[in-house]
Amino acid sequence: MAHLLGADGVALTIGTRTLLSDVSLGLDDGDRVGVVGPNGAGKSTLLRILAGTSQPDAGRVTRVGGSTLGMLDQRDELAEDATVLDIVHGDAEMHVWASDARVRQVQEGLLADIGWDFPVVKLSGGQRRRVALAALLVQDPDLLLLDEPTNHLDVEGVAWLAAHLRERYGRPGATGALVVVTHDRWFLDEVCSRMWEVRGDGTGAIDGYEGGYAAYILARAERARQAATAAEKRDNLLRKELAWLRRGAPARTSKPKFRLDAASALIDDEPPPRDSMELTRMATRRLGKDVLDLESVSVTVPGKVLFDDVTWRLGPGDRYGVVGVNGAGKTTLLALLAGRRSPDSGRVKRGKTIHVRELSQDVTELDELGGLTAVEVVEQEKGRVVVDGKELTASQLTEKLGFTRERAYTLVRDLSGGERRRLQLLRLLVAEPNVLLLDEPTNDLDTDTLAAVEDLLDGWLGTLIVVSHDRYLLERVADRQVALLGDGTIRDLPGGVEEYLRLRAAAKAAGASASGTPAGAGPVSGSAGAGPAGGATTSGAASGSGDEALSQRDIRAAKKEASRIERRLAKIAQKEAELHETIAQQATDYQAVARLDAELRDLASERDELEAAWLEAAEVAG
Repeated sequence: MAHLLGADGVALTIGTRTLLSDVSLGLDDGDRVGVVGPNGAGKSTLLRILAGTSQPDAGRVTRVGGSTLGMLDQRDELAEDATVLDIVHGDAEMHVWASDARVRQVQEGLLADIGWDFPVVKLSGGQRRRVALAALLVQDPDLLLLDEPTNHLDVEGVAWLAAHLRERYGRPGATGALVVVTHDRWFLDEVCSRMWEVRGDGTGAIDGYEGGYAAYILARAERARQAATAAEKRDNLLRKELAWLRRGAPARTSKPKFRLDAASALIDDEPPPRDSMELTRMATRRLGKDVLDLESVSVTVPGKVLFDDVTWRLGPGDRYGVVGVNGAGKTTLLALLAGRRSPDSGRVKRGKTIHVRELSQDVTELDELGGLTAVEVVEQEKGRVVVDGKELTASQLTEKLGFTRERAYTLVRDLSGGERRRLQLLRLLVAEPNVLLLDEPTNDLDTDTLAAVEDLLDGWLGTLIVVSHDRYLLERVADRQVALLGDGTIRDLPGGVEEYLRLRAAAKAAGASASGTPAGAGPVSGSAGAGPAGGATTSGAASGSGDEALSQRDIRAAKKEASRIERRLAKIAQKEAELHETIAQQATDYQAVARLDAELRDLASERDELEAAWLEAAEVAG
């Protein structure tokens, strides 16, 4: 494979901090490298040095002559007086790019809901990100450097980008190389074949690992185990030397035994992240049977119905992940649950014992505490908290969530965005709420901090609702997922995020077929507010006219029936899980197993009937 770029002996010091020291790296055709490390370690700086936009103190970066390079910065600096067409295609003639299937694929994947003549100044943050990304991918550079490309992208956009990059740079015989800085661990596993870890510990070192994020975690754990083994050997030698000095003669010691297990064996004896049945039992004791119920709730914003006669019940210990198209009402849903907003019709029924806390996207709640240190903010909520049976002080809690001693005693107003988000989450948890609402909690957090956050959430007792585009987080901390598809409903996703992506793909295909536009034709010039990609319409407006149109009452009744069936299916799934666990516990009692197996067959039969009824109701509801 052809060599494309090399960094030789690169070093950089900023103030008293050594970010890079004698770093040598190389990129060849087909390389797909993910860059991880603590916030502030120098990941973005490394990308700028490789791109040539920043210069190192020592060393050099060389690139093969004739190769092209493109870089996506964290800040989308777009000309405010330009249109989307200007940014993406510049002065290129339409017939040149419109006939390119690869370009049309980028347009369909990122710009399906944005018109060409839409002014940049009116784009939202997420739209600006997609436009900047599309402009870069259309250029198809040999070397592509991406700094947090998934920021502001929804689950669907992240999945499309991963598939595109894997096909472009990862197929057999592919030319070109990719380097991406991101905290999205699912994205790293899907796209990357190698990992670079910027240590950020003052040594300025970068460690290389083969494989994606999962392989990197296993390899790093094995390295840590080997280092601990070596340290233990040194400690034993020191203790023997000290004993000899004290007693004047060498002492007899048993030879220590060291297990040299494979990396996978490191997790063989690891307990499951959480016991769902135990958490539910404990949460029921703390919460009671009633938590939060949306009953026939409808919410309308100018030009759009967000929720149309929605019923959704949250029980003690429920852990839901929420995904959905932009503008479908995810943040509004959290506002309803938190009590910050009232529905236009219907009601939100709240249990008598619930204590709700919410993590917002911008964490402005900390602004009024800017004169306190991180430890003081936690102590203000509660001085000591029991975690996993151990009592921890505020200082120990901040350390558990990645704060060094220096940063733990830094004023809140001087903390970075990621540190503020960590601190606010910790503040919420120590207040011991029994209902926790998280809106994009992974923003500004590095991968190690995310792992620490998930560890805290695993053993947390209560009802958890997480809105996020981070698939790894959703699958890690939530037991079930629901989707807001822009049609005014809340859709249960037994198949998780993969089912959501299939539903969105089907909606796009149906929308393209109905409009007579071939899939991949790209966006139509006009307003960016034309609605979500795929042409999904909000509920409440029956399609067609005259005798063929369904009445509003029929559609509403069908939606209620579908919701009822979904709730029953969820209960069946929970009951089946409980029966399987009981069977495992009573495996030697053949009579009990036979009785439980008969119950399982009855539930399976009922599930099949309900699924058929749901399909009929869903077809009527549209």
